[in-house]
Amino acid sequence: MNRKALLEAALFVSDSPMSLERLSKIVGVGSDDEIRTMLEEIRYKLGEDERGVELVETPEGFELRVKPEYRTRVAKLAPFADLSDGMMRTLAIIAVKQPVRQSLIVKYQGNKTYNYIKELEDKGLVKTEKSGRTKLASTTDDFEKYFGKSSEELKQLLDVAAKEVESKDGAKEDAESEPAEGV
Repeated sequence: MNRKALLEAALFVSDSPMSLERLSKIVGVGSDDEIRTMLEEIRYKLGEDERGVELVETPEGFELRVKPEYRTRVAKLAPFADLSDGMMRTLAIIAVKQPVRQSLIVKYQGNKTYNYIKELEDKGLVKTEKSGRTKLASTTDDFEKYFGKSSEELKQLLDVAAKEVESKDGAKEDAESEPAEGV
């Protein structure tokens, strides 16, 4: 069995980045250096061919990603499948209000926020820094690469979406507060 092909297949089917240790177990290689060599060969091959994916190393491990220049065209096929709804809400709050106090996000979303922020940090999408008794959260450069747009463009899109939701909620509340005919 071709171990490099097995390594590439594992990266392809995984829904999250994979550590060197995990990849070593899958491929049956004991040396991190040997796995790194295979990863570099895959990265080189993907880079030299005109391919739509690239091999990247994140703080969580290695993963295959769609190249930035193709993301917008294919994003609707599997939009952000690796981010839960809670993580997306947390990320949206951070993107719009950054830098934002973690305690404020917890106020909006509850205690699960701590896990969401940790996972987003592990993915390299947000960073935090200590500020008094809380942390300040903001997006990273990888956030922009992941979504294929600048933070400012995404903030504008999120602002528009938030206003649409607010106007729909306001219209719904107005309709509910009007008395029914014949009452």
